[in-house]
Amino acid sequence: MPWSRGKVAILAAALCGILLLALAALASPGVAFGASPRVDWSGRTLPHGVTRSRLVVDGLHTPLLQAWPRKAREAIVFVHGNPGSGADAVRLLADAAQLGRRAIAIDMPGFGRASKPANFPYSAQGEAAFLGHVLRKLRIDRVHLALHDWGGPFGLEWAIRHPSQLKSVVLFDTGVFINYYGHPLALMWHTPVVGELTMETTTKTTFTLAVQSGNPRLLPQDFVDRMWDEYDAATRRADLKLYRSVNNPDAMGRAEAAVLRKRRRPALVIWGGTDQYIPAYVAYEQDQAFPGASVNVLDSGHWPFVDNVAKVDRLVIPFWRRNVARPATGRRHR
Repeated sequence: MPWSRGKVAILAAALCGILLLALAALASPGVAFGASPRVDWSGRTLPHGVTRSRLVVDGLHTPLLQAWPRKAREAIVFVHGNPGSGADAVRLLADAAQLGRRAIAIDMPGFGRASKPANFPYSAQGEAAFLGHVLRKLRIDRVHLALHDWGGPFGLEWAIRHPSQLKSVVLFDTGVFINYYGHPLALMWHTPVVGELTMETTTKTTFTLAVQSGNPRLLPQDFVDRMWDEYDAATRRADLKLYRSVNNPDAMGRAEAAVLRKRRRPALVIWGGTDQYIPAYVAYEQDQAFPGASVNVLDSGHWPFVDNVAKVDRLVIPFWRRNVARPATGRRHR
């Protein structure tokens, strides 16, 4: 059907609106719209109380971000998604430091600045096994997971293998994927040849459009720039293997929920109401794995802990204060 003049006018107005939003974002690099606290999402400057080091586990190198106190056996453990890295968690690590709780974030194999060997088993099982070895090396045996996107399957697979060590969980747009079968890009990556062509033709422009999709406030430019810098050829190859390791997210989620709900653990669910990748209805399925979970849908996209920092702080800080023990040697960082 030919487009009417009215439809053309509406489209032109919409495109102008998108352009104005993009120009506003460029005028304020690194700052999301609204009154959210300023965060250096590039990872170059760390918040007070957060340190950076390098860890070698199973012959693989990974950056380690950590909030004090380092020697506590109980810790908040952030597991990032795709795209992403441990640097996604800088604000959450700062929250933990302010509370005097230990917290860590690493780059999982295949992502960020971690090792990206071609022969690594890029799957929930492979990444969960690596996570377990990291926690053992760091002498962390009471774990409060904070998971995002693919970090959900990684972390929940670890929790299923170590049920007594899981003490609580925060789920950011992730969890058990019940009644969910993937987003369009995931389905393309899952398809041989199509996935390779999609990865090879991804540019910074198309990458930026994809990650900004559905965000009521644009993601900070330094956050997007860092993710793009980390999204190299090795990560793209790891991505394809990862997506092809799961044929039915719904079946996987139901199997996980059947195990996880046997042990009641405090759970906080935080979801972006306009998430274009994992829709908000999936947030309410998390009760099947964590009965009694507190479900909170925010005016955010796929990264609520980035585009809605203040609201996320108001949810996670009281949750961690209630559930994460403060070490006797811990102290509040000011």
